Amino acid sequence: MGLKAMFKRLKPINIICQLFTDPEVRKRFPEDYSDQEILPTVAKFCFPFYVDSLTVGQVGQNFTFVLTDIDSKQRFGFCRLSSGAKTCFCILSYLPWFEVFYKLLNILADYTVKGQDNQRCELLQTLYKLPIPEPASSVHLSVHSYFTVPDTRELPSIPENRNLTEYFVAVDVNNMLHLYASMLYERRILICCSKLSTLTACVHGSASLLYPMYWQHVYIPVLPPHLLDYCW
Repeated sequence: MGLKAMFKRLKPINIICQLFTDPEVRKRFPEDYSDQEILPTVAKFCFPFYVDSLTVGQVGQNFTFVLTDIDSKQRFGFCRLSSGAKTCFCILSYLPWFEVFYKLLNILADYTVKGQDNQRCELLQTLYKLPIPEPASSVHLSVHSYFTVPDTRELPSIPENRNLTEYFVAVDVNNMLHLYASMLYERRILICCSKLSTLTACVHGSASLLYPMYWQHVYIPVLPPHLLDYCW
Protein backbone atom coordinates (compact mmCIF):
# COMPACT_ATOMS: atom_id res chain seq x y z
CA MET A 1 0.00 0.00 0.00
CA GLY A 2 1.49 3.35 -1.01
CA LEU A 3 1.70 6.47 1.11
CA LYS A 4 -1.04 8.16 -0.87
CA ALA A 5 -3.42 5.31 -0.16
CA MET A 6 -2.61 5.45 3.54
CA PHE A 7 -2.51 9.21 4.09
CA LYS A 8 -4.09 11.52 1.52
CA ARG A 9 -2.68 14.65 3.11
CA LEU A 10 0.44 15.48 5.05
CA LYS A 11 -1.47 16.56 8.16
CA PRO A 12 1.54 16.93 10.46
CA ILE A 13 0.72 17.86 14.04
CA ASN A 14 2.67 20.81 15.47
CA ILE A 15 3.18 20.81 19.24
CA ILE A 16 5.09 23.20 21.49
CA CYS A 17 6.14 21.70 24.81
CA GLN A 18 7.60 23.66 27.70
CA LEU A 19 9.70 22.41 30.58
CA PHE A 20 8.92 23.44 34.14
CA THR A 21 9.19 20.62 36.70
CA ASP A 22 7.57 18.12 34.36
CA PRO A 23 7.25 18.85 30.63
CA GLU A 24 3.80 19.83 29.42
CA VAL A 25 2.17 20.81 26.14
CA ARG A 26 1.65 24.57 25.89
CA LYS A 27 0.38 24.95 22.33
CA ARG A 28 -0.76 22.62 19.59
CA PHE A 29 -1.82 22.75 15.97
CA PRO A 30 -4.52 22.01 15.05
CA GLU A 31 -5.97 23.37 18.27
CA ASP A 32 -8.62 20.65 18.43
CA TYR A 33 -6.00 17.87 18.46
CA SER A 34 -6.83 15.99 21.65
CA ASP A 35 -5.28 12.53 21.58
CA GLN A 36 -4.80 12.01 25.32
CA GLU A 37 -2.59 8.99 24.77
CA ILE A 38 -0.19 10.84 22.51
CA LEU A 39 0.06 14.28 24.18
CA PRO A 40 1.57 13.23 27.56
CA THR A 41 3.94 10.84 25.78
CA VAL A 42 5.09 13.51 23.34
CA ALA A 43 5.91 15.89 26.18
CA LYS A 44 8.20 13.30 27.79
CA PHE A 45 9.94 12.46 24.52
CA CYS A 46 10.51 16.15 23.76
CA PHE A 47 12.61 16.37 26.94
CA PRO A 48 14.35 12.97 27.16
CA PHE A 49 16.75 14.06 29.89
CA TYR A 50 16.74 14.98 33.56
CA VAL A 51 16.28 18.66 34.32
CA ASP A 52 19.60 18.90 36.16
CA SER A 53 21.46 17.57 33.09
CA LEU A 54 20.52 20.51 30.86
CA THR A 55 23.41 22.20 29.11
CA VAL A 56 23.76 25.18 26.79
CA GLY A 57 24.88 22.74 24.10
CA GLN A 58 21.36 21.30 23.91
CA VAL A 59 19.86 24.58 22.64
CA GLY A 60 18.86 24.68 18.99
CA GLN A 61 19.38 20.95 18.50
CA ASN A 62 17.22 18.97 16.09
CA PHE A 63 16.46 15.39 17.01
CA THR A 64 13.82 12.76 16.27
CA PHE A 65 11.95 10.28 18.43
CA VAL A 66 9.70 7.46 17.23
CA LEU A 67 6.34 6.30 18.56
CA THR A 68 5.23 2.81 17.47
CA ASP A 69 1.57 1.79 17.70
CA ILE A 70 0.13 -1.70 18.18
CA ASP A 71 0.10 -2.21 14.39
CA SER A 72 3.88 -1.54 14.27
CA LYS A 73 3.27 1.72 12.41
CA GLN A 74 5.92 4.33 13.24
CA ARG A 75 5.11 7.97 13.88
CA PHE A 76 8.08 10.32 13.91
CA GLY A 77 8.44 13.26 16.29
CA PHE A 78 10.77 15.87 14.77
CA CYS A 79 11.98 18.21 17.52
CA ARG A 80 13.88 21.46 18.00
CA LEU A 81 15.00 22.65 21.43
CA SER A 82 14.78 26.43 21.97
CA SER A 83 14.81 29.10 24.68
CA GLY A 84 17.64 27.70 26.78
CA ALA A 85 16.39 24.14 26.22
CA LYS A 86 13.20 25.04 28.11
CA THR A 87 10.93 24.93 25.04
CA CYS A 88 10.66 22.30 22.35
CA PHE A 89 8.95 22.58 18.97
CA CYS A 90 7.72 19.22 17.71
CA ILE A 91 6.14 18.06 14.44
CA LEU A 92 4.46 14.65 14.41
CA SER A 93 4.27 12.84 11.09
CA TYR A 94 4.22 9.33 9.66
CA LEU A 95 6.60 10.48 6.92
CA PRO A 96 10.36 10.05 7.60
CA TRP A 97 11.29 13.35 5.96
CA PHE A 98 14.08 14.42 8.30
CA GLU A 99 15.62 17.25 6.26
CA VAL A 100 12.20 18.67 5.35
CA PHE A 101 10.77 18.83 8.85
CA TYR A 102 14.02 20.03 10.44
CA LYS A 103 14.01 22.92 7.97
CA LEU A 104 10.37 23.72 8.76
CA LEU A 105 11.07 23.59 12.51
CA ASN A 106 13.83 26.16 12.13
CA ILE A 107 11.46 28.43 10.19
CA LEU A 108 8.71 28.04 12.80
CA ALA A 109 11.15 28.77 15.63
CA ASP A 110 12.36 31.88 13.78
CA TYR A 111 8.77 33.10 13.35
CA THR A 112 8.16 32.57 17.07
CA VAL A 113 11.28 34.49 18.14
CA LYS A 114 10.31 37.39 15.89
CA GLY A 115 6.69 37.35 17.09
CA GLN A 116 5.39 36.63 13.58
CA ASP A 117 2.43 34.57 14.73
CA ASN A 118 0.36 35.16 11.58
CA GLN A 119 3.13 33.83 9.32
CA ARG A 120 3.59 30.82 11.57
CA CYS A 121 -0.12 29.97 11.52
CA GLU A 122 -0.32 30.42 7.74
CA LEU A 123 2.62 28.08 7.24
CA LEU A 124 1.08 25.43 9.49
CA GLN A 125 -2.30 25.71 7.78
CA THR A 126 -0.74 25.30 4.35
CA LEU A 127 1.36 22.36 5.46
CA TYR A 128 -1.54 20.65 7.20
CA LYS A 129 -3.80 20.79 4.13
CA LEU A 130 -1.11 19.89 1.61
CA PRO A 131 -1.69 16.62 -0.30
CA ILE A 132 1.32 14.31 -0.26
CA PRO A 133 3.43 15.41 -3.25
CA GLU A 134 5.30 13.14 -5.62
CA PRO A 135 8.87 12.08 -4.68
CA ALA A 136 11.62 14.50 -5.79
CA SER A 137 9.07 17.25 -6.53
CA SER A 138 9.46 20.84 -5.27
CA VAL A 139 6.91 22.27 -2.86
CA HIS A 140 6.49 26.00 -2.13
CA LEU A 141 4.59 26.73 1.07
CA SER A 142 5.27 30.47 1.13
CA VAL A 143 7.74 33.02 -0.19
CA HIS A 144 10.47 31.93 2.21
CA SER A 145 9.62 28.26 2.80
CA TYR A 146 10.00 25.54 0.23
CA PHE A 147 11.41 22.02 0.11
CA THR A 148 12.12 19.09 -2.17
CA VAL A 149 10.23 15.89 -1.39
CA PRO A 150 12.61 13.02 -0.45
CA ASP A 151 12.50 9.88 -2.55
CA THR A 152 12.43 7.01 -0.04
CA ARG A 153 12.68 4.49 -2.89
CA GLU A 154 16.34 5.35 -3.37
CA LEU A 155 19.45 4.58 -1.34
CA PRO A 156 20.39 7.41 1.06
CA SER A 157 23.40 9.46 -0.02
CA ILE A 158 25.92 11.90 1.41
CA PRO A 159 25.69 14.88 1.91
CA GLU A 160 21.98 14.99 0.98
CA ASN A 161 21.03 12.64 3.81
CA ARG A 162 21.70 14.51 7.05
CA ASN A 163 21.50 11.44 9.30
CA LEU A 164 23.94 9.44 7.21
CA THR A 165 26.36 12.36 6.97
CA GLU A 166 26.45 12.83 10.76
CA TYR A 167 26.77 9.08 11.24
CA PHE A 168 29.90 8.87 9.06
CA VAL A 169 31.43 11.84 10.89
CA ALA A 170 30.73 10.51 14.40
CA VAL A 171 31.44 6.77 14.01
CA ASP A 172 34.60 5.11 12.68
CA VAL A 173 34.50 2.32 10.10
CA ASN A 174 35.29 -0.48 12.57
CA ASN A 175 32.39 0.41 14.87
CA MET A 176 30.17 0.91 11.85
CA LEU A 177 30.84 -2.64 10.69
CA HIS A 178 30.23 -4.05 14.18
CA LEU A 179 26.94 -2.16 14.38
CA TYR A 180 25.85 -3.31 10.93
CA ALA A 181 26.63 -6.94 11.79
CA SER A 182 24.71 -6.61 15.06
CA MET A 183 21.66 -5.31 13.21
CA LEU A 184 21.82 -8.23 10.76
CA TYR A 185 21.98 -10.63 13.73
CA GLU A 186 18.98 -8.75 15.25
CA ARG A 187 20.78 -8.17 18.52
CA ARG A 188 19.78 -5.70 21.20
CA ILE A 189 21.72 -2.51 20.53
CA LEU A 190 22.29 0.40 22.90
CA ILE A 191 23.82 3.62 21.54
CA CYS A 192 24.93 6.36 23.95
CA CYS A 193 25.79 9.97 23.16
CA SER A 194 25.88 13.28 25.04
CA LYS A 195 24.32 15.16 22.12
CA LEU A 196 20.72 14.47 21.09
CA SER A 197 21.11 15.50 17.46
CA THR A 198 24.13 13.24 16.95
CA LEU A 199 22.46 10.37 18.79
CA THR A 200 19.32 10.26 16.67
CA ALA A 201 21.27 10.91 13.46
CA CYS A 202 23.46 7.87 14.19
CA VAL A 203 20.51 5.65 15.06
CA HIS A 204 18.52 6.58 11.95
CA GLY A 205 21.64 6.64 9.78
CA SER A 206 22.71 3.15 10.82
CA ALA A 207 19.17 1.81 10.31
CA SER A 208 19.01 3.34 6.81
CA LEU A 209 22.05 1.26 5.78
CA LEU A 210 19.88 -1.85 6.04
CA TYR A 211 18.02 -0.76 2.89
CA PRO A 212 16.20 -2.49 1.20
CA MET A 213 15.75 -4.36 4.49
CA TYR A 214 14.58 -2.56 7.61
CA TRP A 215 14.71 -2.94 11.39
CA GLN A 216 11.52 -4.69 12.54
CA HIS A 217 12.02 -4.95 16.29
CA VAL A 218 11.77 -2.48 19.20
CA TYR A 219 13.06 0.83 17.87
CA ILE A 220 13.55 3.73 20.30
CA PRO A 221 16.05 6.28 18.91
CA VAL A 222 15.57 8.48 21.99
CA LEU A 223 14.96 6.85 25.36
CA PRO A 224 13.40 9.14 28.02
CA PRO A 225 14.14 8.42 31.70
CA HIS A 226 10.72 6.85 32.31
CA LEU A 227 11.57 4.08 29.81
CA LEU A 228 15.01 3.17 31.18
CA ASP A 229 13.72 -0.27 32.13
CA TYR A 230 14.09 -1.21 28.46
CA CYS A 231 17.86 -1.26 29.05
CA TRP A 232 17.76 -3.92 31.73
